[in-house]
Amino acid sequence: MEKDIWQELYDKAREVLNPRTISPFIMAGGVASAILSRNGNIYVGVCIDTASTLGMCAERNAIANMITHGESQIDKVVAVMEDGSVGSPCGACREYMMQLDKDSSEIEILVDLRERKTVKLKELIPDWWGKSQF
Repeated sequence: MEKDIWQELYDKAREVLNPRTISPFIMAGGVASAILSRNGNIYVGVCIDTASTLGMCAERNAIANMITHGESQIDKVVAVMEDGSVGSPCGACREYMMQLDKDSSEIEILVDLRERKTVKLKELIPDWWGKSQF
């Protein structure tokens, strides 16, 4: 039986989904993300929300983890909300992903786990301003 990569990514994100208060100013773990690099490695991250807006989304946290481990190309992305549903990356995360690599527009994003519905990043951020600079 073929491995279901979307379920695997979802499960990895769910493992780190853990809403909690870090301090009176920081909440973390209400959203979790797992990304599959083009090299086949999985990286996870959680959102870190701060009173000063200096936090980061789960997707960017997972990307930071990937970059820390020497990779910079993404194949697939899953974001899991506190209620267990999946969701689309915010605008800042979309922009961040587009700037990583000339082929980032082809990143697949899970938008419905049950139906295995995905969209490509280029569908969420068409006519991206930086394309010509690659």
